[in-house]
Amino acid sequence: MGKGGGCVPSKKRQPPAAAPSSSSAAAAVPREAPEEEVANAALPTAARKLRLYIVFYSMYGHVESLARRAAAGAGAVDGLEAVLRRVPETLPPEVLEKMQAPPKDPAVPVIASAAELQEADGVLFGFPTRYGAMAAQMKAFFDSTGSLWEAQKLAGKPAGFFVSTGTQGGGQETTAWTAITQLAHHGMLFVPIGYTFGSGMFNMDEIRGGSPYGAGVFAGDGSRQPSETELALAEHQGKYMASIVKKLAHHA
Repeated sequence: MGKGGGCVPSKKRQPPAAAPSSSSAAAAVPREAPEEEVANAALPTAARKLRLYIVFYSMYGHVESLARRAAAGAGAVDGLEAVLRRVPETLPPEVLEKMQAPPKDPAVPVIASAAELQEADGVLFGFPTRYGAMAAQMKAFFDSTGSLWEAQKLAGKPAGFFVSTGTQGGGQETTAWTAITQLAHHGMLFVPIGYTFGSGMFNMDEIRGGSPYGAGVFAGDGSRQPSETELALAEHQGKYMASIVKKLAHHA
């Protein structure tokens, strides 16, 4: 795994904090009835809640913290359901132990397969950087979507990104920018947040991750946790993406 300018493995990282209460917790709880999911997927859009999948990889918990807040924002939009999924880990347990990566929260299931993305009305992908591009675990997941690409099963679905980097020059923009190629080949619609966060995008009083491409966090050596501003930006992105998903569905 490359540290690069954007990701410094941590020896200080604690397990990610539990999801915020109220709407955040409700949005982050995964569904546990696959049979019901399949049945609901066949229903007309107007007869079921729209689904925004938030699919992420998080080694030390920074990206997961953003994912949970994005789920809270999406879940606050009427008629929309946020679905949290993590991508499979590719590193063996002994390597993760040496890197002092905390255990992953079993409450957020690993996505069963790339085919599950077909159930989504929109997707937010979250991942840390490796030398200014997505981590290998997320790239391996995208590499498993070949059959979906061949049949263009994801074409037309809106999608966005949120990221984590170690430093201010470590890839807050390039990590998302270089990932757009994955969406282009699938025919997906890239939805950046632009400057819709308002004055929060212009605040220079504190260090803040995130860019017009999407929410972000500076992890430093791993000991720095996401600031409230960074979490608020992730929540805004979830809500903003949910509104786009809803708008597209109603005009379909």
